[in-house]
Amino acid sequence: MRTASGAKLDLGRLALLLAMLGVGWYFWDSPVLWPLKVLVVMMHESGHALATLLLGGSVDRIHLMADQGGLCMSRLPPGVLRQVVLYSGGYLGSAVAGAGLLIATFRFQLRRGVLVAASAWLVIMGLLYAGDMFTLAFCVGTAVVMGACAKWLPDGAVDLLNLFIAAFTALYAVFDLRDDLWNSTVRAQSDAALLADVTYVPSIVWAALWTLLAVGLLVVAAYWSLHARPRGIQMPPVGTRARRA
Repeated sequence: MRTASGAKLDLGRLALLLAMLGVGWYFWDSPVLWPLKVLVVMMHESGHALATLLLGGSVDRIHLMADQGGLCMSRLPPGVLRQVVLYSGGYLGSAVAGAGLLIATFRFQLRRGVLVAASAWLVIMGLLYAGDMFTLAFCVGTAVVMGACAKWLPDGAVDLLNLFIAAFTALYAVFDLRDDLWNSTVRAQSDAALLADVTYVPSIVWAALWTLLAVGLLVVAAYWSLHARPRGIQMPPVGTRARRA
């Protein structure tokens, strides 16, 4: 399959991405993946924080919880449109992060740059906005681990780590929408419910809109990345045979 520009689907990359998604799905309840789940919660809350700052507001503090809960406390100038953007920033923010990681990993092959950028983001958010010791310790501790991986892991291991984080973030973003917005009990206490109180648009409508936007964004990012010219992460093309001397 080729795009309009002639780029061909890289089956090796597709196989790697599907494998990483499968690993994340299979070990979803494993405590080993708990740090990644909290990391995606931080992406969600960072989406709220970034939306607040872009809208002229201020962020007071961010709280992460060990049970994968999160809270961004901020102040925003009045306005319905501002609140729509603010409340949408969480779920869509984690989807944007997943899409960005896929593109950075596959399309641009940033490798160590991905981990360094993630470390810098965590340190900045932790030092500026952490509202409790758990949040600060998680942000700084995770940043140190990512920085160490960027410095000492070989290129191949960095590539695989980046890909797994990207795939897991995308997977978690979709599962987060499913668990929070399509469960009526949870949805009643979600960002969709808060926005419904402001706009009088039912929370289920916001849930559907955010889900369509998030899934669409992730599909486009994956499609674009998987059709990029392979430069680093790749597997042998399907059907090739070794040449005889």
